Amino acid sequence: MPELNAIVTQRIDFAPGLMILRVVPDGWELPEFVAGQFNVLGLPATAPRVADADPENPPPKPDAFIRRAYSIASASVEREYMEFYIVQVKSGALTPRLFALKVGDRVWLGTKATGMFTLDQVPRDKHLVFMGTGTGLAPYMSMIRSHLEGEGERKFAVLHGARHSWDLGYRTELFQMQRLTRHFAYFPILDDPSGEPVAWKGAVGFVQDLWKRGEIEKAWGFKPRPDNSHVFLCGHPLMIESMKEILVAEGFALHTKQAPGQIHLEEYW
Repeated sequence: MPELNAIVTQRIDFAPGLMILRVVPDGWELPEFVAGQFNVLGLPATAPRVADADPENPPPKPDAFIRRAYSIASASVEREYMEFYIVQVKSGALTPRLFALKVGDRVWLGTKATGMFTLDQVPRDKHLVFMGTGTGLAPYMSMIRSHLEGEGERKFAVLHGARHSWDLGYRTELFQMQRLTRHFAYFPILDDPSGEPVAWKGAVGFVQDLWKRGEIEKAWGFKPRPDNSHVFLCGHPLMIESMKEILVAEGFALHTKQAPGQIHLEEYW
């Protein structure tokens, strides 16, 4: 069974079942990675689970080791820790165990990051639209933290959809980025604001509605088009499929290794 080779150094709970987890290698160097890539976390089946998790049926074998891939949210230039943005899946194998972790606990961290959902294939003169739902925001946080500064006239927009306001992780940081730079715009949207403790004054609907309403054009002063922008999609598969149809109808093309395009997908649901 793999040795638990990293330590939890910080845990921030945005809401029940939604957290940031920062982990640091114990006695070895963090692997280099490109913003947008993912790494793997792991725990043994004998690790404790949170009390509100669903019963495991069937339970894993006692000697099993559970691994799952998570997008890295920290900047690629950050060499002190790796940060992950994680939602608890009560019926899942690993997240009920991750949510039982406390600062100082040990966890397994992969020694190599991977993934093609990066800015490597995007020309530096193209603007960037990041559309995500839930924890699909994680790779964008890494990209923004790594690339927002020093990118000249390139514009960035983050469109983030969630059910409730407390599910809008990183909202404070993203609003601060928007206030501090004229090249960055942040658009949160809720699809179920009825249970808000304070009336929600922001956009209501699904993240693709922000595109249809022309919110980016209002912020940028021009419309994102295939000749000037690339669009990244990460999160719920229904959002991804809906946006693919909308973008293709507007002349955008899906990016593949064989045929470069302007639509980039991360499908891990």
